[in-house]
Amino acid sequence: MTRTPGFRLNAATGTHRGDRLYQQDQVEVISHPRAPGWVLSVLADGMGGKSGGRKAADQVVMTAHQLFDRFVPDEENPAELLRQLVSEAHLMIKLTALSTEEEPHSTIAAFLVAADRRCYWIHTGDSRIYLFRGPNMIKRTLDHSYVQRLVDEGQITEDEAISHPQSNLLTGCLGTVQDPTPTEDQIERLEIGDSLLSCSDGLWHYYNERELGTVVHSLPPREAAELLISKARQRAKGGGDNLSMSLIRLDPIS
Repeated sequence: MTRTPGFRLNAATGTHRGDRLYQQDQVEVISHPRAPGWVLSVLADGMGGKSGGRKAADQVVMTAHQLFDRFVPDEENPAELLRQLVSEAHLMIKLTALSTEEEPHSTIAAFLVAADRRCYWIHTGDSRIYLFRGPNMIKRTLDHSYVQRLVDEGQITEDEAISHPQSNLLTGCLGTVQDPTPTEDQIERLEIGDSLLSCSDGLWHYYNERELGTVVHSLPPREAAELLISKARQRAKGGGDNLSMSLIRLDPIS
C-alpha cells in the first residue's frame, strides 16, 4: 500500500493454477523503492511446455523489477520505461529459448501509476487491462488474438468470441521470431474511486465487464480478488486455465 497526498493506492494480486498441471502465470505489483506513489503492475501469462511458459513469465517479472528499480521518476519517460520492458523481456525470453529445448512465450499486461495520478499501460497478447470508474468500465485493452481480429472485422460478436474454438490463437506475444508490436495507452488523470484491473484470459474468460466492475467497486481489492478467482473456478467446471490478476484502486484518505 502506497500513500500520497489526497489518496492511497490499495492493491491486491491473486493467482490460481486452475485445472492445469503447472502454474505458468506470474503477477506482481511493485512499489518504486525511492519515489512514493509510483507503482508498477506487471502480469505475464507464460506458454510453452511444462516449464517453458513459467520461465518466460519469470523473465517478464524479473525484467520489470530491474528496470523499475533503475527508473528515475520525473526525469525519465514512463511510457518509454514500459516500451523498454516489452523489448528487453522479449529478448531475454528468446535467449532463454536458445539454451533449452522449449519454445517459451508470454503475454504481458503492465501498467504504471504515477504520483500525480497519471497512468500508462502497455500490453501484447490476450492478458487484459481494464479501467473502471466506480462500477463502470471506461476502457480496456483489445486482445492481440485471432478472434479479436474477427470481432474488429464484424465477423463475430464479443459474445461469440468467448466460445470460439480458436480463441487461444494469439497474433502477438513475447518470445516469438517476430518482434512484438505492443499497444500503449495513457490516462491523463485517474480519479478517486477508479480501479485498474489486469488479468490473464484464465480469469476474464468467465466474466462480462459489468460483473467485473461491480465486484471491483463493491469490495476491497483483496476480497474482490478472492471472489473473482473463486467464482471463475466454479464457472470453469473442472476445465479452467491458470488464472492471475492484479487490482489497484484509488481510495480516499479518510
